[in-house]
Amino acid sequence: MDRARKWQASRELVNIGHRGASLHAPENTLASFARAIELGADAIELDVHATREGVVVVHHDPSLRVPGRDGGTRQLRIGGATLNEIGRAAGDASAKIPTLREVLDLVANRVPVYVEVKARGIEELVVSCVREYSTRCAVHAFDHRIARRVHALAPEIPTGLLLSSYLLDPARALRGAGARDLWQQWDLIDEPLVADVHRYGGRVVAWTVNEAAAARTLAGWGVDALCTDRVPDIRAAVAPPEG
Repeated sequence: MDRARKWQASRELVNIGHRGASLHAPENTLASFARAIELGADAIELDVHATREGVVVVHHDPSLRVPGRDGGTRQLRIGGATLNEIGRAAGDASAKIPTLREVLDLVANRVPVYVEVKARGIEELVVSCVREYSTRCAVHAFDHRIARRVHALAPEIPTGLLLSSYLLDPARALRGAGARDLWQQWDLIDEPLVADVHRYGGRVVAWTVNEAAAARTLAGWGVDALCTDRVPDIRAAVAPPEG
């Protein structure tokens, strides 16, 4: 099955490049996303914030560490800075902080993009950006209110709930937020949880899976996607035997 069709075929195991291919290039950069696609990722995952003027940018933390006037360092908050200020602060061109539009231009609909929204209040900016492109995008967040807000704004965009705890009723959480995907910390997944989510009609995305044995166990339980830093290794670990 080609990578485009895996977007809809929820029971075909998907290999997601966590922040691109961060073992091969700086995470959340254009180089990292390009490398992940070259390595055979079925999709890429990234993190977003928004600048002071409302540009959605790809970066994990809410701030950057920049040189201070006293010779030390200070924190530059992304939400309080302009895109130009962030560009100057990033310095090294290889570690440039891209905009979400730049990433979507790079991907050019070759693979889906899973967008983790890291800050509340930027949902409309993210939705507006995603709607400009034909690239298949989904949005997820630890703050489940973000997923609910994105679903309300754009029901056509799949949403997901990030979790680092075990829910006794995951279907209720998905239903309450209008979400499709349960992004569950991999070592808090078991077969009953996968079955519960599938009965609801949802998908389970395991993060961040870097061990071959864990990947095979999760695949055996029927998880829908493995988000990983080690795209080729995990792909090989869960590949069906030849012949």
